[in-house]
Amino acid sequence: MDKLSLPGRTKPYLMAHRGNRVLCPENTLSSFSKAFQEGADILETDLHLSADEVFMCIHDATVDRTTNGSGAVCEKTLAELKQLSASNGFAGYENERIPTLSETAAILPAGVALALELKTDRFLEPEVCRRLLEELHTAGILERTLVLSFSLPRLQAVKAVEHSLPIGWITMAKLFPHPQPEVLGPFWPAVFLNPFFVRRAHHRQQLVCPLDPIPDGRLWYYKWLNCDAVVSDNPGATLQALKRISFKNSD
Repeated sequence: MDKLSLPGRTKPYLMAHRGNRVLCPENTLSSFSKAFQEGADILETDLHLSADEVFMCIHDATVDRTTNGSGAVCEKTLAELKQLSASNGFAGYENERIPTLSETAAILPAGVALALELKTDRFLEPEVCRRLLEELHTAGILERTLVLSFSLPRLQAVKAVEHSLPIGWITMAKLFPHPQPEVLGPFWPAVFLNPFFVRRAHHRQQLVCPLDPIPDGRLWYYKWLNCDAVVSDNPGATLQALKRISFKNSD
């Protein structure tokens, strides 16, 4: 993946945050598939490891919020995790399960990128990073994957194993671009408080995707700043809002 370059797709790219988590239970194959159907350019999901070292797509460190179980993800085997319903209160989705990374990779459409948020310090371990990269390579999606985290050390650990893999740093506080990551995810008020954030990042050949999973009311500003991507909990609705803005701008 060449710094989030997606041939044939128009910026700002649309990143589906945990799939479509408004219409489907988050981080499930149904949620991911819905986002693909709606036209998402990038799928964002989260990674933890099971007790038997399987990469699992789930946001929280525990299963309590999104499943009918309880306890830490890292203390349950794949078989135990697969016994849980990941419906997260959505009627009709009781048979949804927490997907593995390999299951997610298997349904990723051609041309759609994958953004993996590293949710645990297990990704500070070189062997875990190597296994992640091997799995992505085996699935044939390494070249269209980037890794994200609020933890710069986790990103640096992956980068040390595979220098070509783009990293994206998410931050809630910084008003200026960090010089290292290829992709920057500042909490959205930062680009209002510092309107030159995107320009400065672009000067360093960095890409910007504000952390704003309900962005529709601010899309005009992100387009004006030339942000490279926008993230959304409801990618279908956000795509329609982007089209309306583009239509108005063409008048």
